[in-house]
Amino acid sequence: MTTKGDPATRSGAPAVAARTGSPGAAQDGSDTAGDALPAALAELRAAIGVARFPLALPSTEPARRTATALADQIDDYLLPRLVRLDAPLLVVVGGSTGAGKSTLVNSLVKARVSAAGVLRPTTRSPVLVCNPADSSWFRQGQLLPGLTRTNEPSEDPGTLQLVNAPALPPGLAFLDAPDIDSVVDANRALAGQLLAAADLWLFVTTAARYADAVPWELLRSARSRGAAIALVLDRVPPEAIDEVTAHLSEMLAAQQLDTAPLFVLPETWVDGQGLLPERVTAPLGDWFAGLAADADARAAVVRQTLDGALASLHPTVEALAEAADEQIAAADALDERVRAAYRAAKRTVEAGLKDGRLLRGEVLARWQEFVGTGEFFRTVEARISRLRDRLVAAVTGRPATPATELRDAIESQLVTLLRAVAAEAAESAYTSWKAHPAGAALLAPELAHPSPDLPERAERLVRDWQRGVLELVRTEGSDKRFVARTAAYAVNATGLAVMIAVFASTAFIPTGLEVATGAGTTVAAQGVLQAIFGDQAVRTLANKARADLLDRVRTLLDDEATRYLARTEQARPGADTGAELRRAADRVEAARHDSGLGDGEPTALPVRDRR
Repeated sequence: MTTKGDPATRSGAPAVAARTGSPGAAQDGSDTAGDALPAALAELRAAIGVARFPLALPSTEPARRTATALADQIDDYLLPRLVRLDAPLLVVVGGSTGAGKSTLVNSLVKARVSAAGVLRPTTRSPVLVCNPADSSWFRQGQLLPGLTRTNEPSEDPGTLQLVNAPALPPGLAFLDAPDIDSVVDANRALAGQLLAAADLWLFVTTAARYADAVPWELLRSARSRGAAIALVLDRVPPEAIDEVTAHLSEMLAAQQLDTAPLFVLPETWVDGQGLLPERVTAPLGDWFAGLAADADARAAVVRQTLDGALASLHPTVEALAEAADEQIAAADALDERVRAAYRAAKRTVEAGLKDGRLLRGEVLARWQEFVGTGEFFRTVEARISRLRDRLVAAVTGRPATPATELRDAIESQLVTLLRAVAAEAAESAYTSWKAHPAGAALLAPELAHPSPDLPERAERLVRDWQRGVLELVRTEGSDKRFVARTAAYAVNATGLAVMIAVFASTAFIPTGLEVATGAGTTVAAQGVLQAIFGDQAVRTLANKARADLLDRVRTLLDDEATRYLARTEQARPGADTGAELRRAADRVEAARHDSGLGDGEPTALPVRDRR
């Protein structure tokens, strides 16, 4: 059809390529589907409502769209229709931009109820047309409850304009939907939502656009849902009717849509009110009038679409559950990448306490300065008083005490190691997350580096550990043969020696070669420690001090890892999301079969051959 004044004007009788079929026996005459199915649907709706897909995965956006579409269909159509199976049949008229949907609706109801024109998009908000006797059902808001009812035209896609049309028979309503390929995103989304709320989809296309991809995508979606579908091929030049109809019929058959009634309307003028000639729309109007007058036929259409929509829920929800499972798996994978990075950092610290690397450099120099030369240790037993004097000097606060310098060197060496492993772990975790789509979306630049206060916390850790070692010496050494209850210098000096022992590969105390590496001096630190505690006592102290240090380091690095793990924890969906969705879908499927909606084969739409 063309607007008035279009030079491409044609006239002629409309053609209908009809796929006939009996309307089927009358269904159960009850007005509702019982309580079990609506209750099961409500549970599924609740499960969908709490399902979250926060992590950026390839399946995320499709899952979000699917969840929104499912929730809309349950709210907009399934629950309201189950409450009133005998409510008026809703025909949603959908199609591409400029296909003539509004003109067709106006012509069928013999009134200009929906805006039509050359500007696109024309239909910005949906228009629902019904007989005055049926208006109360649609005005109550049970169907499409998210749309605000209005009696006036609106450009707000969140409104539903209700129009009474006495020429439309009771039991039947038309909903003129926005274009399915509208340039306005909100219009396209609303068109899809409205089509999912239809008892019958009436797709309008033209001879020029019937092969477009978007309509076929929606038609396949309708077929997969088992929805009742009828098609109007509009604006067909009379000389091309046979050829175009045959081609479209082949396409429909290839998509398993060959049972859908197909009405073919030729090019023609519109009258002064913008309506098509009655002779053009009569076959389609008569078909709808017959459907409206036949309660059994309407019931068959409703039950076919309703059961198809219910049957499609289970596989669709399963796909949603799989997407939820992928979210959990992705969160677990991201967490594991972080934990692996910080486990490696912990292993590096453990290795540093075993391979002697911490005994080199400044620590080694200060240790040698603290304990003296090899000649001193060869006479350590005979000259224990000199050792005591030296240790007293180390802890009495005299200027440039070797004990203070050694303690500071130990602290500096450990802090340097902790800062290095923390930086390496942060960089490793950052890099591994950046390589993962979900991780990349969660990253912030500061995560590539340790926490700003890490140096301060590392220094505090080492100082606290050093105080803990002194307390350990004081506690463990009280009953040994070297009694230091009254000699504070013994506790401090021995504590420093135990700290050095922690750095040894023997997990005991450094040998002469270990502490003298790089200095060329054989320093028998073992002699000092054994002179105080004996072999087993030193082993026990060193092992306990090492374990204490590693525990503190693990806590520090775990806190660093939490910067990452907190992000996945915040984004992580519920662990039972997938299972809850599956359980809810199973309950709906069981209730569907119990209700009898799933019994028998779908009934073909009733249509008479009007060729």
